[in-house]
Amino acid sequence: MHRVAELAVLVLFAIEIYLAVPAAMISGWVRWIKRRQPQTLSSILSLIGFTLASASGLLAISSVLYAQTIGGFPYYDPSLLRIYRWGVLLSLAAIMFAISGAWRPSPLRWYAPACAAGMLVFWFMSASGE
Repeated sequence: MHRVAELAVLVLFAIEIYLAVPAAMISGWVRWIKRRQPQTLSSILSLIGFTLASASGLLAISSVLYAQTIGGFPYYDPSLLRIYRWGVLLSLAAIMFAISGAWRPSPLRWYAPACAAGMLVFWFMSASGE
């Protein structure tokens, strides 16, 4: 029974990482483009956090494409470890800005912290699979 619970958690993480986070990023950018309210410090901080989370996502996508092009990374490849480090740093910076901007209403108020946290989970799970 314990194995079933572990498998369920892994499936939920996979759904979050590969479906929910990209959908939230797309939805967040659409919301930001359609916004109809003035920019405040809070909304700018949320935008910075969301942008950093998106950059982390683009790093993830580009590293997967690069790995496919070169035939995969060797075990403990220094380039791959550098990619993981940058992904985690981008996600942590995104979380800091996103939380700073979540105190006032804005189009990205909840999207920024959710996407940043989702990307941080992605990087930790990817690194743990190494």
